[in-house]
Amino acid sequence: MLSDPQTNEMKKLLVIVQLLILGISSCVIDPQKNNKTTADMEMEKAFTDTLDGKKVQMFRLSNKEGMSVAFSNYGATILSIQVPNKKGKMENVVLGYDSAKDLFAGKSYFGCIVGRYANRIAKGKFSIDGQSFSAPQNNGVNSLHGGVNSIDKQVWDAKQMNDAISFSIKIKDGENGYPGEMNLTVIYSLREDNSLVIDYAATTDKPTLVNVTNHAYFNLTGDPSKTILDHDMMINASRFTPVDSTLIPTGELKEVAGTAFDFTTAKPIGKDIAANEQQLIYGLGYDHNFVFNANDNKTPAVVVTEKTSGRKMEVFTTEPGVQFYTGNFLSGKEKGRGIAYQYRTAFCLETQHFPDSPNQPSFPTTLLKPGETWKSQTIYRFSTIK
Repeated sequence: MLSDPQTNEMKKLLVIVQLLILGISSCVIDPQKNNKTTADMEMEKAFTDTLDGKKVQMFRLSNKEGMSVAFSNYGATILSIQVPNKKGKMENVVLGYDSAKDLFAGKSYFGCIVGRYANRIAKGKFSIDGQSFSAPQNNGVNSLHGGVNSIDKQVWDAKQMNDAISFSIKIKDGENGYPGEMNLTVIYSLREDNSLVIDYAATTDKPTLVNVTNHAYFNLTGDPSKTILDHDMMINASRFTPVDSTLIPTGELKEVAGTAFDFTTAKPIGKDIAANEQQLIYGLGYDHNFVFNANDNKTPAVVVTEKTSGRKMEVFTTEPGVQFYTGNFLSGKEKGRGIAYQYRTAFCLETQHFPDSPNQPSFPTTLLKPGETWKSQTIYRFSTIK
């Protein structure tokens, strides 16, 4: 039997052990708090703001492989994607801004969600069930990415989960000329195989159009001052949609074989970009919709590799097409990451239904009716090659 002094000493020892266990447990339960770098905290501060009485803030997903993706609830925007190169060095592979205020003022759609109709509608005109509608002509004579101050320029509701972030927004009936109140949800999730998954869902109370995508600008070198023309690209598409001088599809599904648009076998983006072809002249390079041979979300729709860094990106999607854009309008006016973004220093792969589908009966429909739920998924999977 222990004496009173011995009993007291044992009690003290037990208390110390319990405190140590609690301390260790707290480190295990909440590792994210201790993993934030000074740069992470500075970025969070830069992207915290208020707009129209709503809080704008940054969110982050990370996995055990070290990949991390930062988001803003302004435009449900991807702010950065940190992935390793072949030597394990983490670098950001997308263009973006340096603060929330820069994000508000931005004009290039860096990383944001665009809609309710992504891409172009000829002269902003379309009809549903015999009724005519007009969207703003904010891209020359055409309507682009849903119009003016659309969902890319609004604050979304956000909910963060362990491995996913859900952004949702209610688009008003008549906003930018589109009928129907639409409830749109975009969920970003990050897998342990370095896949960034984007799940889209939308409903409406009136027949309307839906074509929503993410507008990330990629440069797999990790250095946004470098050209993307040396990236090798494969697009699993034997056809594309030729356009007129205002970048509206003609309605034709043209074979890529024998043209500069043939990416069915991987080749450098810059190999044929200066070819003397009318379509490249119209787009000032590639700014065209490619028609996938498969959109089963199992077959890679696009594969991009960058030899210097060893980075590889595969795109999987349920969408029938992709807008491949080579940064032809980047001119140094937009700034971020300490530099001015220059001509062809990034490319976009905007998975989508085809441009101007409402006016092209032969294209896959973009009509959404009450009682239906539009769903779509796109996956960007990152890895390295030797």
